[in-house]
Amino acid sequence: MGKVSVRAAAAIMAMGIVLASCQAAPVVQAPQPKEQVISVTLKRFEFNPSRITVKKGVPVTLELVALDRTHGFFLKAFGIDEDVKKGKVTRVRFVPGRVGSFEFHCDNYCGDFHDDMTGTLVVVE
Repeated sequence: MGKVSVRAAAAIMAMGIVLASCQAAPVVQAPQPKEQVISVTLKRFEFNPSRITVKKGVPVTLELVALDRTHGFFLKAFGIDEDVKKGKVTRVRFVPGRVGSFEFHCDNYCGDFHDDMTGTLVVVE
């Protein structure tokens, strides 16, 4: 190794003293939004509740349960397409990233009024 000049050694020591005397500022993190859990039942030709309101950026878990047969839960705006089997909880987790009203519907044919089985997800600021 080569020699270190007196000037370089003094600079290195001064830097070490400065660094040793500095205290790291505490890292303050914004509190994480609490996840919203919403239970939704599905039965021939309805979702209950049929209108769900959530906040943008807050994680959501939908706990979907079909009461009478297999139904579907299709929420195109958020890329969700789940089969919901009778008597079993299907959990769907997502974080809504935009504000607005978005329709969801059953995409498993369940009878003559199947087309009426719709609901609305409302995302607010």
